[in-house]
Amino acid sequence: MTMTIESGPEQSYEPDREADASAAFAKSYPAFARTELLDEWRETGYRRLDANRQIYLDYTGGGLYSESQLSAHMELLSTCVLGNPHSANPASQAMTDLVEGTRQYVLRYFNAAADEYIAVFTANASAALKLVGEAYPFTPGSRYILTFDNHNSVNGIREFAKLKGAEVTYVPLSIPDLRLDQTQLLDAFSRVGTAGSNLFAFPAQSNFSGVKHPLHLIEEAHGRGLDVLLDAAAFVPTNRLDLGVVKPDFVAISFYKMFGYPTGVGALLIRKSIFGKLKRPWFAGGTVNFASVQGNGHYLSPNEAAFEDGTVNYLNIPAIEIGLQHLEKAGIDVIGQRVECLTGWLLEHLLALQHSNGKPMVRIYGPTDTQARGGTVTLNFYGPDERLLDYRRIEELANQKGISLRTGCFCNPGAGEIAEGLTAEDMSAGLRHGADMSLPHFVQVIQHRGNKSAGAIRVSVGLATNFADVYRFLNFAAGFRDKTNIYIGEVTFNIESCRVIRDGSYGFRD
Repeated sequence: MTMTIESGPEQSYEPDREADASAAFAKSYPAFARTELLDEWRETGYRRLDANRQIYLDYTGGGLYSESQLSAHMELLSTCVLGNPHSANPASQAMTDLVEGTRQYVLRYFNAAADEYIAVFTANASAALKLVGEAYPFTPGSRYILTFDNHNSVNGIREFAKLKGAEVTYVPLSIPDLRLDQTQLLDAFSRVGTAGSNLFAFPAQSNFSGVKHPLHLIEEAHGRGLDVLLDAAAFVPTNRLDLGVVKPDFVAISFYKMFGYPTGVGALLIRKSIFGKLKRPWFAGGTVNFASVQGNGHYLSPNEAAFEDGTVNYLNIPAIEIGLQHLEKAGIDVIGQRVECLTGWLLEHLLALQHSNGKPMVRIYGPTDTQARGGTVTLNFYGPDERLLDYRRIEELANQKGISLRTGCFCNPGAGEIAEGLTAEDMSAGLRHGADMSLPHFVQVIQHRGNKSAGAIRVSVGLATNFADVYRFLNFAAGFRDKTNIYIGEVTFNIESCRVIRDGSYGFRD
């Protein structure tokens, strides 16, 4: 179906008004002019977006690569003879030099002193987080403290903690801004004992709400005897992380979220002062200096080699340095400025959308201004009857307009449960249906428990986003004025392909 736009006098987002809106935006956000280089890049390295009439608003899910990154990487691969690293032959030595050069470049990019941090290449940020979970020395009496606002790969570390007898403590978020309740966090810190090792984990930026949690919490935790794991995956694509200033013990990074290409490579930065505490539960090819079958023993390799299982993704690793250089050419502060301006305009105009009866069309989860928040905006639409519009159907309608957004809980069930008002009783009601509970079934369960949502819509802006992208999304959003679920129709995608609920995580796809 094709939706029509019925805009009131103060919410006109018709395409023929785009030029006027762009001029008004430039006046309201003068700092945006300092990011004009990225408009030039949009017309060159990212021209496929406009050529394919695509509006990409899923940068928290994955960044976009520039054509220049691909060209530089292909030139390297097509002119060099490169083999499996860490051998003595010429092809291996050439590849080893590129891998180790990239490793040092990563450390320099984050201003991580080589005598203070090591960089471990992993398959992705989740693999980096798993390395921490399996090797951290949890014991009975230890505590694992984490926030409700965490990716499931951070939540999953609790299973390692529990298996080793440690206590797991979740710190809640405040409503409605979804910021960390620092009073309760400090209270949790105060209950940490002196016996054993204790770990605090939190995201520098929420992949659900865009909230930037304060980095001074790292030193607060250190002062209370805790080690700190910082999930930086959603933060570093548009923000500077200076490890010469803040010093978490572990940092998990996803490179494709930073600059789109390559996929399949992440990193775990480990502070050397904590490295000796880690105990790997196994060894693999590439991680040992010596292993014996008959002697039934092994010695792990030193530093990062002890954590890089098997052969690293060596042909793709040089593309990381190319990607980091790409960000440096633009300037991470310029990228952040662009994201802040576009996000501010988007929030302002989403909140202004109203139905004819004056009821708001949109509910935003998290901060409604740009103070200490990034370019991730999570929301749901409501009809004039104040009934929740099915976010899955809205995604389908966005697809028809060439708009790429994301729906679900974004692998962050804790933030979603708090944001959407889901209680422990609500989640238990879903879990009581057993392991075969599906997302569509859970949506029905929750809707019968008080017009609640079991998921949301997430739009996120990034390096290549321009004003036309956010304006056209507003044009799409305005089309839901005075529309109900009956009008927009039922969702039609194949629900069998969706993930099922596991351990309270009611969403899918990230």
